[in-house]
Amino acid sequence: MLLPGCSTTRRIPADELLYTGLKGVDISTPDGEKFPPGVAESLTEAVSVKPNNPLLGSASVRTPFPIGLWVWNNWSPDSKGLKHKLYEKLVSEPVLVSDVKPELRVHMLDEILDNNGYFSSSSSYELVKGRNKKKASIRYLINSGQPYLIDSVRLLPDSVPLFRLIDSIASALPYLHRGSRYSTDSLSALRVNIANAVRNRGYYYFRPEFIQYLADSTLEKGRIDLRLEIADNLHPWALDRFTTGQITTTIRRTQGTGTPDTLDTPRGDLIVFRPMKLRRSLIPECIVFREGRRFSVRQMDLTQTRLSRLGIFSSINMEVVPDTINKDLRQLNVNIDCTLDSPWEASIEANVSSKSNSYLGPGVTLGLTNRNIFGGAEQLNVSLTGSYEWQTGSGRSSLFNSYEVGLNSTLAFPRLLAPRFVPRSRRDLNWTRITLGVDLLNRPHYFKMQQFNTGISYDWRPSRYLTSTFTLFKLTYTNLQNTTQVFDSIMHANPAIALSFQNQFIPQMQYSATYDRAIGRNNTINLQLTLQQAGNIFWSIYELAGKKGQKNLFGTPFSQFVKGYGQVVYGRRLATADIWLVNRVACGAAWAYGNSRQVPYSEQFYAGGANSIRAFTVRSIGPGSYRAPSDQINGYFDQTGTFIFLANTELRFPILGPLHGAVFMDAGNVWTLRPEESRPGGQLQASTFLRDLALGTGAGLRFNIQMLVIRADLGIGLHAPYNTLRHGYYNMESFKKSLAFHLAIGYPF
Repeated sequence: MLLPGCSTTRRIPADELLYTGLKGVDISTPDGEKFPPGVAESLTEAVSVKPNNPLLGSASVRTPFPIGLWVWNNWSPDSKGLKHKLYEKLVSEPVLVSDVKPELRVHMLDEILDNNGYFSSSSSYELVKGRNKKKASIRYLINSGQPYLIDSVRLLPDSVPLFRLIDSIASALPYLHRGSRYSTDSLSALRVNIANAVRNRGYYYFRPEFIQYLADSTLEKGRIDLRLEIADNLHPWALDRFTTGQITTTIRRTQGTGTPDTLDTPRGDLIVFRPMKLRRSLIPECIVFREGRRFSVRQMDLTQTRLSRLGIFSSINMEVVPDTINKDLRQLNVNIDCTLDSPWEASIEANVSSKSNSYLGPGVTLGLTNRNIFGGAEQLNVSLTGSYEWQTGSGRSSLFNSYEVGLNSTLAFPRLLAPRFVPRSRRDLNWTRITLGVDLLNRPHYFKMQQFNTGISYDWRPSRYLTSTFTLFKLTYTNLQNTTQVFDSIMHANPAIALSFQNQFIPQMQYSATYDRAIGRNNTINLQLTLQQAGNIFWSIYELAGKKGQKNLFGTPFSQFVKGYGQVVYGRRLATADIWLVNRVACGAAWAYGNSRQVPYSEQFYAGGANSIRAFTVRSIGPGSYRAPSDQINGYFDQTGTFIFLANTELRFPILGPLHGAVFMDAGNVWTLRPEESRPGGQLQASTFLRDLALGTGAGLRFNIQMLVIRADLGIGLHAPYNTLRHGYYNMESFKKSLAFHLAIGYPF
């Protein structure tokens, strides 16, 4: 009650005004013509000065509690003790209109307008005062006038091959044509594009600053006559086209000693300091240069990238020097010097993991890696992992702790170990990964499970934005070692769930693809698709051999099913500040057949939790409208299905420094594709689909420290798909029971 009565302008000098934000940038155009949005954004950014206590970093809206100003105006800086410490922590010096310098910012607006072709524009500002005459916001007024357009373009004279090349490149670019609005930014970008294209065609010593523009606006009002010219300080070699001369690659040992051994390869001389474990063809495969062919800067970048991605070098240096012996040939010799990194690396990692099923807990990983085990940049990784976890969130499912111990190894080859007709990617390294592992999972009071797995997979990038993984073969063996009476009673009551927990082999083949792209500054899109099948090859072999009925592998049944999952995540920036609206739609289905009556439990879908529907704890909803009986405390195992649908939307915004906030709304559920008597209402049906969607909203905080995002979300249930004995769409039993808190790492999607 006292704080609002404190003045925020009492100590401000009589000739000063407290700046309360940007009132707006009003742009008037002739005849209401549309003003370019990119230029308007640049103008707003130039005058966007934040006032005291801005709301979400905004330059135009303030929070209603200017604590820092209250302290500055009403507390003495000479106070002692605790009060002085509080003063230092809370005080905020007022942002004055004189600090904003609106006259200077008007000149900045004029300069931006001139650079974008609005030479006849005019800018001004006005102070907007309210009831308190000591406060004022600033409105900037712009009369744009008509933009100047390019009327004619005169290119370079057709005198030397370089000029003819520049003319052809400039003519093909979209900007440099009659009718384009004059823009110095566009001309600068055009100059860089021309220089890059020329340097990739052998003119290594050409630079963007060698291109100049002469613009004449006096011939006709509103029109620009543009002429390309070459600067007087042009380097003599810039006119010459170079080819690639001698290529020499030197590979040095980590210790810096050894005996040099020169090898003649199709990609130049390879000097290796012995003793060294190095596959002969490894380095030449990374070198893009070809002796005697046209030199290209793109080849330099690509060679550097490929060598770096091997992961076996501590340093890579590349030097390009003109051939001084055969000067008339105009050749550039390429010298590449690489130093091997230590192949062995041991690591001890302590971490806190947050899983999609809302399990959170500490873990320790002991790792041993060899980055060049066979001399071809093959990576062998062996890790021993132990973790202790507990489930976050509040709800009806039981909370219990668990531990997991695993020993896993991966052998990765930086190439595809596959027939030559399989297409390779030249954009990035292709990887073949062979895995072998064993895990022990213990759920106290329920079961102890062993899992063995092995497989081979391929990773490659068909394009710049697309990543693909094909698992040629993956075999998982699940063995349920020990169970408790509680767990057995649950399985007895749910035969379908019991089938998914039986000891079994899961032979799989899987393909997954991820398309991830930022479209400009304001849009992002991420598409994920996963398709997998299990048991079809084994089933076909048994069928061809005449084996009918149940088919076993080493005396144990193997699973047979198909499964697919896809999701689309689209993000849109809503303002110049870092405010994003991110949306996700996801759908998946799994179907068991042939040798199986139920999809393995580990391959089924579940809803709820930190990365799903945050108003409900993990596996506390679904399938469909089914709800475990109130006397079945451990109904946790029932809450899975073979079909899933999720829809999420989240508004993300900055608060202060690394602290960000979010408000969200989630909807979704899981269903079964087959009817089950033990779980009535769980089957997917079109008539009840919308009613079966759980709906929740909420808010959260994110602490973003670049490499790590720690997230806390409080979900609020709006609609439960099961019967709560409450009528209407909002059918939560109580507000308290509708809350679910989740602590997680990383963004939910």
